[in-house]
Amino acid sequence: MNDGSSSTSLADSLRGELKRFSPGAKMPSSRSLVERFGVSPVTVSRALAALAAEGLVETRPGSGTYRSQAAPAAGPVDTSWQQVALTAGDQHGEPAPRVVDASGVLATLAAPPPGVIPLNGGYLHPDLQPQQALGAALARAARRPGAWDRPPVEGLTALRTWFAREAGVGPAQVLITAGGQAALTTALRALAPPGSALLVESPTYPGVLAVARAAGLRPVPVPTDADGVRPDLLADAFDATGARVFFCQPLFQNPTGAVLAPVRRAQVTGIARAAGAFVIEDDFARRLGHGGPLPAPLVADDPHGTVVHVTSLTKPTSPSLRVGALIARGPVVERLRAIQVVDSFFVARPLQEATLELVGAPAWPRHLRAVATGLRERRDAMLGALRRDLPELLPARAPAGGYQLWLRLPDGTDETELCTAALRASVAVAAGRPYFAAEAPAPYIRVSFSDTSGAEEIDEGIRRLAGAFAEVRAGI
Repeated sequence: MNDGSSSTSLADSLRGELKRFSPGAKMPSSRSLVERFGVSPVTVSRALAALAAEGLVETRPGSGTYRSQAAPAAGPVDTSWQQVALTAGDQHGEPAPRVVDASGVLATLAAPPPGVIPLNGGYLHPDLQPQQALGAALARAARRPGAWDRPPVEGLTALRTWFAREAGVGPAQVLITAGGQAALTTALRALAPPGSALLVESPTYPGVLAVARAAGLRPVPVPTDADGVRPDLLADAFDATGARVFFCQPLFQNPTGAVLAPVRRAQVTGIARAAGAFVIEDDFARRLGHGGPLPAPLVADDPHGTVVHVTSLTKPTSPSLRVGALIARGPVVERLRAIQVVDSFFVARPLQEATLELVGAPAWPRHLRAVATGLRERRDAMLGALRRDLPELLPARAPAGGYQLWLRLPDGTDETELCTAALRASVAVAAGRPYFAAEAPAPYIRVSFSDTSGAEEIDEGIRRLAGAFAEVRAGI
């Protein structure tokens, strides 16, 4: 059991024992808790910090930990007025307030209960993360002169240059962001006015749908096939909606895993340029390939400034390395910069310095090769398990990168019921409905292999999913 889960369990135990202590009474010492529960001092420290954050205990340096003084009982407070304030439109005819729905994102961020196999995650398993290299990079960054000084608002020049090199642009076209999700939020706020249409692939990443709706935008789906978005329908959507932004993931698309076909790349950017529109290219999976050659980013072949490129180092490293970049050409760069400055000023310099240390170390290319091998092996294990236990769900094409499989369910299958049955069987999968901006054409689930320990756990997860699938199908 890791320190995080141990500290949570210890905090639960101590929380239950607090009633034995009167307000202001001294709690057992940290040393006694270590001996009694057989945990590390770090675990005890984290558990007590959690209780202190809840206001249940007080820590006094040099003295110990005490139960907090009882707070006076508060009477019920009527906050029902907020329901009106949060939902009523402006009296002068302005649109109703935006809808903020994080459920699609939280489905992949929420940690499953103990014992549940996570086939719904979107990050690397700890075994695949470069934890040792990250620790060393942070330590080296802390020793850099000026590591805690204020950085340029656009980001450190050296880091912008590193991102620019891969995209085939100059560092002046790069803005460092606090991860890919923050970059998407900045891009949508900069490019699309509230109330306007946003064209998206169908299906698409639920996180962009959540950002768009929170910004008052109207997501409009554009169908895809095995080769990515369909250019003919993209042109029709621009004509029908007057949209000025199209969001896409040309490389290992989430959730389908599709790669935009070579012939379609120029078509997509040409259609957008003819409409006077931008293409937001979310290149989240570039460092999640399974070992084969990769096409260049769309922005590298776009001299006209049509493409606004989003990239991030979070997926191939750790959920907590929230460092990414926005890349664009032309006046839009200043708009993006202004939006980010207003929202968050800049990305913390120590994190940028640590990122530079990480990507400049000899361990970095070794890590990327290990990620490619690890993901490929897990993909193959999942395909093999599906072939054995759920052949009717086996996808027609194996993805060449990314961390998930997109499974078409038989007509009439209730995907929500299947996900619920799977969770009862102690395996978590993601329902397909949140990936669609409008009505879903068929039932789907997304199963991920990145947050698993390897083939053995994947085999067991698919076996449990097969049992849940048989249970649901038997009821049809």
